[in-house]
Amino acid sequence: MGSESGPVVGGADSDGSAVTDSAPGDSRAPNQGRTETSSPGDDATVLLLMDADRDRELLAEALSDRYRIRAAADPAALDAEFDCCLLDAGAFEAIGDALDARRERAGPAFLPFVLLVGENARTQPTDRAWERVDDVIELPVARRALLTRVSNLIERRTTSLRLRRTVADLRLKERSMDEAPVGITLARAADGDDNPLVYLNEEFESLTGHGEERLGEDCRFLQGPDTSEETTDEIRAGLDEERPVDVDVLNYRANGQKFWNRLQIEPLRNEAGETTHFVGFQTDITDRKIRERRLEVMARVLNHNLRNKMNLISGYADLLRKGPDEESQRRALDVIAETAADLTGIAAAVQKVDETVSAPPLDAPIDLRDELIEIRNRTRSRYPEAEVTLALPDDDPIGVTVVGLPVAVAEAVENAVKHNDAPSPSVEVRVERRPPGWIAIEVADDGPGIPDHETQVLEAGETSLTHADRLGIWLMYWVVAKAGGEFDVDTGADGTTIRLEVPAHP
Repeated sequence: MGSESGPVVGGADSDGSAVTDSAPGDSRAPNQGRTETSSPGDDATVLLLMDADRDRELLAEALSDRYRIRAAADPAALDAEFDCCLLDAGAFEAIGDALDARRERAGPAFLPFVLLVGENARTQPTDRAWERVDDVIELPVARRALLTRVSNLIERRTTSLRLRRTVADLRLKERSMDEAPVGITLARAADGDDNPLVYLNEEFESLTGHGEERLGEDCRFLQGPDTSEETTDEIRAGLDEERPVDVDVLNYRANGQKFWNRLQIEPLRNEAGETTHFVGFQTDITDRKIRERRLEVMARVLNHNLRNKMNLISGYADLLRKGPDEESQRRALDVIAETAADLTGIAAAVQKVDETVSAPPLDAPIDLRDELIEIRNRTRSRYPEAEVTLALPDDDPIGVTVVGLPVAVAEAVENAVKHNDAPSPSVEVRVERRPPGWIAIEVADDGPGIPDHETQVLEAGETSLTHADRLGIWLMYWVVAKAGGEFDVDTGADGTTIRLEVPAHP
């Protein structure tokens, strides 16, 4: 294989080597044991369920130094023992419900499945695919990234297997749960609606900001104004019926920051079969939720906008073939040129959203004051007739580590000017430090306002997109959602105010 940061699949490795043969179906020699520097799960088995091609060879080579590799193309390989399964789109379609059945046989231990998709795949994973697998990896993927993502899943499996063995041994349970890579809580089964916490691990405190001061309380303190009542009812029903619960729930950290929580609850029973406690597992899946919504919106952009605009171009191209008069010919060419420009704009908007929302965490805080001054100057240069003013706190600087925040504010300012037909559009950007540790940015204009149907989809979901302009609203919404903040659009007779409220350092 090449260097750790080089491509694993989709490009040749540095030395052109292939996977060496060893025991059938296993790329690591039988006598190869765990070394002193091994990590938990190093003796795990990874099943590569995919066609025997170069991709499978490269994946096996990248993972074989740490894990045992079993490679197969037959769905019957699911019956074997493994700790993580990587499968391509063809295998995913072929195994169907067998995946769910295999996961059920492994229960209650966690058994991860990873779907591999090519960067040039015609279709993106559906919501149904995300419900059935634990991660989706796009190929090509860097060796280090592949190892990290597979290792994280195997660590979760290792933790779940360890937990099964330690429930009966409280001392071992305490140690293993404290060191687990996921949030873990233990609540006492009690009469009534409350199930008071008797234990929470360090990862739960890191994830939520709540520590031992919450012991004795019901875990509903994680809920907030935007938590779905339907989801909380589902949780309550599972507890009342003493059965497992597995939901995605919008929760709040101690500082008010929102995050999507993959909550799994299992009842613990004594020798008499009576439920005495509930153990809960919490995992932050905010990025996954945003990625799912992005796939949904982008699919509608491509399915609706591109199809309609290509139909328009085709129609006017047919008109030109019929040799119309000079005026009709000029009009047809103008429409084709304008529509082609719209398509270019859609592509640019999609790329901008992807680059902004997918950007890595910031290494150091940025000075928001400097960024806003640059946005003001750039807007004035591009739109000389516009009046752009800033209202900033007196203290200097305004340090933030919110990924994409300057891009979101710039999008709000430009849209306010671009969609205002007044001779001199007016936009004011106001920044407040409220509440402590948070930054509130308001972009207020005197324009005609944003139609209600364009903002309602942020919460209600997409139905159809008539043009790409709304991607700007989605970009702002996703930047705020990724930071766990609040996004609001208020349109009145005097104009529109867009409010982005985020923790300064998510």
